[in-house]
Amino acid sequence: MTIFKWSILLIIPFLFINCTKQKELSLRVLQFNIWQEGTIVPNGYSAILDEVINAKADLIALSEVRNYKQKSLAKRLVRDLKERGFTFYSDSSQDSGILSKYPIVKQEAFYPVIDDRGSVTKAVIKIGDKEVAFYSAHLDYRNCAIYLPRGYDGSTWKPLDAPITDINLLLADNLKSKRIEAIKNVIADAKLEEELGRIVLLAGDFNEASHRDWIKENKDLYEHNGVVIPWTSTTMLEEDNFIDAYREIYPNPITHPGFTFPCYNVDLPVERVVWAPKSDERDRIDFIFYKPNSSISLKDIFIIGPKQSVAYSKVIDETSEDVFQTPLGVWPTDHKAVLGEFILKL
Repeated sequence: MTIFKWSILLIIPFLFINCTKQKELSLRVLQFNIWQEGTIVPNGYSAILDEVINAKADLIALSEVRNYKQKSLAKRLVRDLKERGFTFYSDSSQDSGILSKYPIVKQEAFYPVIDDRGSVTKAVIKIGDKEVAFYSAHLDYRNCAIYLPRGYDGSTWKPLDAPITDINLLLADNLKSKRIEAIKNVIADAKLEEELGRIVLLAGDFNEASHRDWIKENKDLYEHNGVVIPWTSTTMLEEDNFIDAYREIYPNPITHPGFTFPCYNVDLPVERVVWAPKSDERDRIDFIFYKPNSSISLKDIFIIGPKQSVAYSKVIDETSEDVFQTPLGVWPTDHKAVLGEFILKL
């Protein structure tokens, strides 16, 4: 056999392996409550741009989109990020919103905001030959039952005569919110998206805690007052096979509570970021969920924002093992953000 023929035989397997090897890319998903579009904190809007860029985020779920003075926040963000040299896509929305580094095939007010009772914005996003159904949720803030065990009304935030710790009463109040309806709609729609072969991602400020965080081991911490409870929204999602990204990487809420609210903000008085001033209201209420899919896997997740929280109207230096990325400078919100990095197979 000639040297030429031997060379061909050696090259063919190499070409076959490289042609069949699946291409992968990093997909960074950011849940970001921007607190009234950054208007509460001085220079907050500019800080939103800074943090979006610094996070190297590809898909961003925004909470508290207001479109003040009838100006589309989506258009402002796209314009101002482009001026800084970064191309993003977004369509106008209300209350919840989406920013994407990848083209948006279509976007809709999937669960429209009515009477300020929460919303879900949905976009189908094209990434290579894959399509992602991305849900951005900012759920109903009323009947916020996580405040009842802490001695505060969950709609008026007035002090109660005594904490409410009866699980049946807590779940009944929770069911009065519109959060449950919104999540049911997401679950039903996600099934249709899966049938179309799309990857499903959900991120949002739920204004509700996780059933994985109010457990026996911390029932006497954070003013849980002995309550162990299967909070409804996250329970429904998990029962439908949605995966809580933070708890997939960090399953232990004792070592990694992952608190996202209330976040200490050095540019504001402490009383501006609390709803229950005489209690410890720290909770993880900002989430990233995804449906299992052979084309996507979770690589990492961490919190973006100040490491300090607020409890009993005092600044708390967190001593947990949670991983933080500290802000560049001004932090624009009273929430901490969550950044999940996925590996997407194209």
